[in-house]
Amino acid sequence: MHRNKVIAMSATVILGLGSLLAVPSAYAESLQDMKDKKVMIQEKRTDVQSNILETETKIKNLQSQQLTVEEQLDQLEKNMTVNANKIIEKTAEINKTNAEIESLKAEIVVLKDRIAKRNELLKERAVSYQEGGGNLNYLEVLLGASSFSEFIDRVSAVATIVEADQDIIKQHEQDKKSLEEAQSAVEKKKLDLEKMLAELEKVKQQLQVQKNQQEVLLAELHKQKEHAEHDIVGFEEEAANLKAQETAVAQAIQLEQKRLADAEAARKKAAAEAAAVAAAKKKQASISSSSSSSSSSSSSNATVSAPAVSSGTFNRPSAGYVSSGFGGRWGKSHNGIDIAASGTVPVVATADGVVIRAYTSSSYGNVVMISHSINGQTFTSVYAHLNSMSVSAGQVVSKGQQVGYMGNTGHSYGQHLHFELHKGAWNAAKSNAVNPLNYLSM
Repeated sequence: MHRNKVIAMSATVILGLGSLLAVPSAYAESLQDMKDKKVMIQEKRTDVQSNILETETKIKNLQSQQLTVEEQLDQLEKNMTVNANKIIEKTAEINKTNAEIESLKAEIVVLKDRIAKRNELLKERAVSYQEGGGNLNYLEVLLGASSFSEFIDRVSAVATIVEADQDIIKQHEQDKKSLEEAQSAVEKKKLDLEKMLAELEKVKQQLQVQKNQQEVLLAELHKQKEHAEHDIVGFEEEAANLKAQETAVAQAIQLEQKRLADAEAARKKAAAEAAAVAAAKKKQASISSSSSSSSSSSSSNATVSAPAVSSGTFNRPSAGYVSSGFGGRWGKSHNGIDIAASGTVPVVATADGVVIRAYTSSSYGNVVMISHSINGQTFTSVYAHLNSMSVSAGQVVSKGQQVGYMGNTGHSYGQHLHFELHKGAWNAAKSNAVNPLNYLSM
């Protein structure tokens, strides 16, 4: 009976070793796939670095444009100040001219009164001359005039008028001419000033329009600069993630090579070292038991127990309920699921892998990213909004191993775990994201 049991056990071992014979080929395919992924990540890093350089150049150009616009605004402000002073000056001159016009009007009244009195004097002299026996009927000359100007002309034409009368007429004509010139000059001055004021007001409006346009342009430049600065922060975070991801993939390749070598060694020793294989299985069972015990111990102090290690490909990352699913949410794409729970809730690795990064992001908060290689396919898992992290970049983790505690960091509203699963490498566009519920053992 005992001998049959040993034979059966040996057969099982040999069958198991037989299955290992096919492993190197699968590992080789997996290794090539991971190498291809590494090349893709390197190319993506090059693209991201190019985006960073382009965005930095764009920011410098925007800063230069802002400086130019600000200088133009300063000059416009100076021009507007000069123009405003000119408007004040011309307005004061117009007011002064209006005062001169009012003063001239008063002088005109006096001058007209003086002319009227001279007219009376000339009439009296003309009558006196007629009564004294003059050859010319002076009154008829006066009364026959159709206008005051004609009257002056007729009086001037009388050769027999006395010298005193001629002086009065000359003064009369001079006053009339001065009056007309004064009126013309002051009216022209006022018109010129009003024209200049209108032009200054037009310039003022043009300067204000230019200022408004430059202020709008400056605001748009500030907005573009803010967007560019936000983009470059995202590019830099993506570059850091890709760099870490490249390192993790390289480490995963090394692990894959080691497993390949171990499988090949096991294949060569299978026939001659059945007992060693059995001992190795016993040792592996001991290691698994120790790991399970360690995991249990690490979460023993938690208020909520860590999820049990499942037999499925991917393990549930934490206890709690799914508060938000994969897909559209609030008009945007939600590229993962949210698992919520209260208390101190441990978060565990969903599968064996290598930690890409464990850092603090402005959006993710405290976040851990892990690279997995499963049956030749690369997966990336993301654990965001953690309260704390218990792993670091480059660390090899096993399925169910604690990576941190559920929290409320980054862009988060209430304690929960934001969990993402990417079929392939992580990228900023999250084009490889898949619905975790289709893979997890919930």
